[in-house]
Amino acid sequence: MRRRHNDSKSVVSPFIAAATAYAANCALGASVAVRLIDTSHFRWVHHALYIATCITTASAIVAGWCCGQSTRGRRAARALAPAAVPLAAIPYLGTRGRRHPLVALTAAPFIVAGLVVSRPTAHRK
Repeated sequence: MRRRHNDSKSVVSPFIAAATAYAANCALGASVAVRLIDTSHFRWVHHALYIATCITTASAIVAGWCCGQSTRGRRAARALAPAAVPLAAIPYLGTRGRRHPLVALTAAPFIVAGLVVSRPTAHRK
């Protein structure tokens, strides 16, 4: 039984990391958009969070596909994979105007779906 618990953690952890990086990036972006935070002197933080989001998302997809002992990891990877499209498109679509947050938010359903599917069924509510 102990082994199964460890496998469960190894599948869920990368998806938690991807969702956390994405949420932090969205929170910072939204805070800047409503002028709660001024990042004019440290714009690199948003860029670093974007890179972390891309890396953790790719890592979760690979971990789910390759390392999962069950089909749950592969299903979670398939659920998360479409998030790579808007994440890859963001740098090419510009950062000014409404398009940037709209494109960024199109990744949200896939990130949430990957996180939910990665969790063992006993933990879902």
